[in-house]
Amino acid sequence: MGSPPEILSLLLWPGLACLVLTGIHAYLGLHVVERGVIFVDLSLAQVAALGTTIAFLAGFSMHGSTAYYFSLGFTVLGAAVFAFTRSAHRRIPQEAIIGIVYAVSAAAAILIIDRAPEGTEHIKYILVGNLLAVSPHEVIKMGLLYSGVGLLHWWWRRPFLLISTAPEQAFREGIKVRRWDFLFYVTFGIVVTSSVAIAGVLLVFSFLIVPAVTAMLLAERIGVRLIIGWAVGTLVSLVGIAGSYWLDAPTGATVICTFGIVLALVALGVGLSRRLRSTS
Repeated sequence: MGSPPEILSLLLWPGLACLVLTGIHAYLGLHVVERGVIFVDLSLAQVAALGTTIAFLAGFSMHGSTAYYFSLGFTVLGAAVFAFTRSAHRRIPQEAIIGIVYAVSAAAAILIIDRAPEGTEHIKYILVGNLLAVSPHEVIKMGLLYSGVGLLHWWWRRPFLLISTAPEQAFREGIKVRRWDFLFYVTFGIVVTSSVAIAGVLLVFSFLIVPAVTAMLLAERIGVRLIIGWAVGTLVSLVGIAGSYWLDAPTGATVICTFGIVLALVALGVGLSRRLRSTS
């Protein structure tokens, strides 16, 4: 083990990256859970990973700008599919479309990566990323990008929140739901594309869903849920990073498991509390 200053130096930028990831994903997660499209993040992340995989097979660096634009282009295409397959009276649940897109994207990525050297390492990187290798430049760039996305969501907060929490009312009011959905999924996809490049598909999914679900177990109001989600995402990710260092374990996988443990404990606590109240 290194000295405290060495440990702090090693974990500083991964910790800051987790703060940035939590800030935007806890908010977007509330939208995703309210919309009932839990796996849209996983699906868009896999679509983004497919774009990166194609760029990698074409000879570009996974960390270069070309791979990023490949990934972003595929994500925008996925956003269009999700936005324009939604309707007020749908016979096929949107989760089915999301699942199909995920399965096809994952299968295509496997077929493509089978042709590339070091395919196993590439798949591992796509799944759990490498937070410890994040650079100050990446964290700052990610923070600026997510701040811009956050400002757009604040500016468009009424249609986004109405469509997420009361879609029937949005249709009745004549809001162009598909157009707003496309804007939502494009901005969502921009976040996912950048996040997957650093944290991997599974960790991004955890940042999106676990803080939001935990907050929804503990509070009803949107503002309170957001504060709880930010607090949970920040504390759990920092504990997970520290744990991965002390256990000498993969960082992404450790943080994901820490998220799972905390969510299970919160759910157990909420369940016991409700049972005690019902019997008293």
